[in-house]
Amino acid sequence: MSYPTKVLFISDLHLMPETLEINQKFLKLLQNAPQLGVCKLFILGDLFEAWIGDDDHHPFHEKIIEALKTATTKGMRIYFQRGNRDFLIGKVFLRQTGCELLDDEHPIKLFGTSVLLMHGDTLCTDDIAYLRARKFFRSPIIQWFFGRLPLSLRRKLANNIRHKSQQHTQSTKLTTMDVTSQAVEGVIKKYQVEYLIHGHTHQPNIHPLRIQNKKITRIVLGAWHKKGNALVWDVKGKRALIEF
Repeated sequence: MSYPTKVLFISDLHLMPETLEINQKFLKLLQNAPQLGVCKLFILGDLFEAWIGDDDHHPFHEKIIEALKTATTKGMRIYFQRGNRDFLIGKVFLRQTGCELLDDEHPIKLFGTSVLLMHGDTLCTDDIAYLRARKFFRSPIIQWFFGRLPLSLRRKLANNIRHKSQQHTQSTKLTTMDVTSQAVEGVIKKYQVEYLIHGHTHQPNIHPLRIQNKKITRIVLGAWHKKGNALVWDVKGKRALIEF
């Protein structure tokens, strides 16, 4: 049985040792993707719940790295875009897995269609507190300092940051944490694309837009809470958000 060429987009898996069922779904996806005709996999950020450095050789991380490496060795191209949870993923991880790093704003041509890929957090311009924290933690000086702390201390700091992030999420309106129309219009005009695909907001949907009198589509990827989520885009132009 033959399958059309397909591309998968996923984000916000938030993998960690405790998420056993979701981890297994991701490993199964990597294993079965080639048989289903998937030639490319785009991971648009937050693959992990937290990543404190490429030198954290936790058995769980090693298992995920090995599965990614097996998939890329067999010929599947896997692209990775940093999210707000795993922005410290670096060259060692990329070398070990065979994944290819994407810029924070990454335009591509997909089967002749212009597409912009983003994690999506920078589109939430009303969430000023988050954007300030993002700027701080993305500072090269802060990352250099953090990377030289003992792993045990980095784990404690990461847990504290996760706790504060959860408090922020619980105390902030959903509308504040969502993307703004101005930010969406801005990046679409900047790159002159037909599609924008992103994650981060955990609100999967397909939004038809009209910008500069052109039909544009914004596709939001879902988070992997209890089920796997993906956007499937095949060579015939068929696009669908699926759960598995």
